[in-house]
Amino acid sequence: MRHNRTLRKFSRTQAHRNMMYRNLVTSLFKHERIQTTAPKAKEARAVAERLITFAKKGDLHSRRIAARKVNEPVVLQKLFAEIGPRYAERPGGYTRILRVGPRLGDNAELVILELVDGTARPKVKDSRKRARARKVLQAEQKKEAIASFTEQAQEAADREKDKAADEDKK
Repeated sequence: MRHNRTLRKFSRTQAHRNMMYRNLVTSLFKHERIQTTAPKAKEARAVAERLITFAKKGDLHSRRIAARKVNEPVVLQKLFAEIGPRYAERPGGYTRILRVGPRLGDNAELVILELVDGTARPKVKDSRKRARARKVLQAEQKKEAIASFTEQAQEAADREKDKAADEDKK
């Protein structure tokens, strides 16, 4: 029985696992959105939320603890300068996991792990019907834009003719 066994081992050594979490979390803070498998995202979420809590504190000790987990100094600076203050009023739940679907090669469940209030939003994959409707709409908008442009050009040409005619009369 697996009572109180909370970690997923991913068939890796502890050092390899920890480095994988560090890489995932660094990429998450760098891009504010990453795509990975569901079990990896669930484990990386815990690490990311702890680091955001440290960033909210903002003191030197918290920065040093976070520096152990974040690989790049630029990303560490972003964590403490932008991400931590962004969640100052939020009591937790800084990340979101969105299901994407199975991966083609091995049918692993892919998810998007993102920061909740980040500017990045998931891309919705259109159905064939919706994609076709969108193409038709874009084609209609393009035709309308071309028609309005030609009308404007025609009006400008007419105005030029009128000016030329007025000048000839004078």
